[in-house]
Amino acid sequence: MRVISRLVNRLTGHIDGPLFIGILVLAGIGLVVLFSASGGTEYDRLYAQLRNLGLALVALWVVANVPPQHLMRLALPMYVVGLVLLIAVAIAGDVRLGARRWLNLGVTSIQPSELMKLALPLTLAWYFHRHQTRLKIRDFAIAALLLVVPVGLIVKQPDLGTALLISSSGFFVLFLAGLSWKLLGGLVVLVAGSLPIAWHFMHAYQRQRVLTLLDPTSDPLGAGYHIIQSTIAIGSGGKVGKGWLNGTQGHLDFLPERTTDFIFAVFSEEFGLVGNIILLLLYLIIIARSLMIAANAGTLFGRLLAGAVTLTFFTYAFVNMGMVSGILPVVGVPLPLVSYGGTALVTMMVGFGILMSVSTHRKLVAT
Repeated sequence: MRVISRLVNRLTGHIDGPLFIGILVLAGIGLVVLFSASGGTEYDRLYAQLRNLGLALVALWVVANVPPQHLMRLALPMYVVGLVLLIAVAIAGDVRLGARRWLNLGVTSIQPSELMKLALPLTLAWYFHRHQTRLKIRDFAIAALLLVVPVGLIVKQPDLGTALLISSSGFFVLFLAGLSWKLLGGLVVLVAGSLPIAWHFMHAYQRQRVLTLLDPTSDPLGAGYHIIQSTIAIGSGGKVGKGWLNGTQGHLDFLPERTTDFIFAVFSEEFGLVGNIILLLLYLIIIARSLMIAANAGTLFGRLLAGAVTLTFFTYAFVNMGMVSGILPVVGVPLPLVSYGGTALVTMMVGFGILMSVSTHRKLVAT
């Protein structure tokens, strides 16, 4: 019994129980909704997502067992590798659907921007940790440069949605590191003032997304189709929904991308307002637990990194629900832990692994 107990402790010693339970419950809901969104009769996508989830949980466990000080050493090399890969994409990347976002390695293709989702907040947290005793405006300027370079390369692909999400993760680190409210206010004014200029540099499809947000009915069978069908699905769910496997918008193929970006519309139609409230509570529980981990971190690096991972998770959920509900432009962001997809799921689980590493190694790092 002692051997079994030691083995269990070794396997679960760096797993944060409340956070892990919340993740499993949300991922379980995702599998249930995915089966319905796939038609209720096709098991291939469900099995594929189960494999993705298994791989993602292994990644979570591995990262959770890596002490934060080791993660700190990986920060700069990951950033440099990610930057080199982004440059390689800009020079010789594969073009798919009009965008140059993938790099062909012979055996497989990769999307380097996914690596930057982790490398950027890691690097910024490492930088501020190294300079925490003498943080000045210059340090924030250097950190902003570290943020702008990869984001600019991603915008050029073009991949505005990913660029905005990576920008937000970097901004969260800057904010948590103590970015002045005066500078923050000035930045907001600067961004707002540059919007008319930015409009002229946006691609045609990006401008169309903004116009569609303002009036989806201007092109109901084209650009506005996604938003119109998703809002119909959400509204038709009513208070308690139509029931699992009984959604009509998804099962009759009116709802596009129903297993990925628009899976929230499938959930809303089948489980209604009550189901949405439960789903939101689950997200809030995970976010609250993650913020507690960030607040109790033993080092500045841990606090900044855990805070950035948490707020990025919130941003993903908010943006996805917002675009499906018609209050934000469609930018192709999956619903975390619910949408189908392997890369995004593994990336998210690695982020949670970082949180658990910060949580369970807190005393060791503090000493």
